[in-house]
Amino acid sequence: MDTHGTRSPLKRTVGSNQVGMRQFNERIVLQAIRLHGPLAKADVGRLTRLSMQTVSMIVDRLIDDGLLARQPRVRGRIGQPSVPIALRPEGAYTIGIKVGRRSLDVLAMDFVGHVCSRDVLEYAYPDPKVLFPALESKLARLNETLGERAKQVVGVGVAAPLWLGGWRDFLGAPPDALEAWHDIDIRARIAAITGLPVEFAKDTTAACAAELVMGQGRGIHNFLYLFVGTFIGGGLVIDGRLHGGPHNNAGAVGSIPLAGNAASSLGARQLLHAASGFVLERLLDDAGAPPAAAHDHRALAPEWWRVTEQWLDTACPAIAGALINATALLDLEAVVIDGELDRQLVREIIRRTERVLDGFEWEGMVRPQLLEGTIGADARAMGGAILPLYAHFAPVHELFLKPAAEAGY
Repeated sequence: MDTHGTRSPLKRTVGSNQVGMRQFNERIVLQAIRLHGPLAKADVGRLTRLSMQTVSMIVDRLIDDGLLARQPRVRGRIGQPSVPIALRPEGAYTIGIKVGRRSLDVLAMDFVGHVCSRDVLEYAYPDPKVLFPALESKLARLNETLGERAKQVVGVGVAAPLWLGGWRDFLGAPPDALEAWHDIDIRARIAAITGLPVEFAKDTTAACAAELVMGQGRGIHNFLYLFVGTFIGGGLVIDGRLHGGPHNNAGAVGSIPLAGNAASSLGARQLLHAASGFVLERLLDDAGAPPAAAHDHRALAPEWWRVTEQWLDTACPAIAGALINATALLDLEAVVIDGELDRQLVREIIRRTERVLDGFEWEGMVRPQLLEGTIGADARAMGGAILPLYAHFAPVHELFLKPAAEAGY
């Protein structure tokens, strides 16, 4: 999938009536309904600028293909009763796989984006000798769960760090445990296991895709996305589209260098050394708490709150400094913060980061709003599942799009 093809619902996607554009126009219609919800044919035509005749033909064809379904007539409004057209959940399925530094997630998603099966394996570090056999087992179990629906799976999306073998000392892995990742093509390995087309994205870019398609991205066009997992990472959306950069590594906020107090506290050198979930895990472990408490409500418990607050006192100023630099470069509308954390802790990160930003001189810049992400811990695996969904069903060819100005908007 070309992730640059993911679009925001606030920018109208406009089709063409030219001969030879059948598949593209079908995708335009599917995208309009995906982003706006069930629509009458007249509304589909208005949003896509396709003729009513073209819309009617496309909708009828997609209903015959099992991708769309008619809903009950809507009565009680002015004019003729309308028949909303909606995505059919059983129309297609995708598999999302998150290969993380501390866990493996495997899930199945239906055509409307509902997760219908999920399985997780947790580990101290990602040893490929353990991970791939476990993945095969979980995929086999997922196929059993799907049953006949497995025939409708159109592809697999993989979300993983670009350098899984990196930061070995930070994770506390044995000397040679992660070396094998340097020679492993994750996409090829999973394609061989599944026999399906495989799309790949950096894990936090995939999480950003989930937020773009199903969360805050429905209302904003330019935002930086931060996800606090084992490490802190991010993604970038510009003009309503994921921006991967030439190395597919845009939004790599975890690698932003720190200076001043943030750098000296806890020996932090990069943002990931100050604001990652793994740092909170270590602090809790040193205090006698279970490290896993960093990622659930226990991090907010009175007996461990002083430890969590110690982490927040370092993490939030470090995050604020990174956001100020990013805003100066990118002119952001918003920063969306999410994570594999208790929701209240995510809100506390946002509140304390806002407080740091309050003390900054914003002359020459427009301060972005900070927003809470809506997906949570599943964002990376769900983003992975979105990749094949959009590869097969979303309009990705900008060449065929009429600019909004030309379309009369």
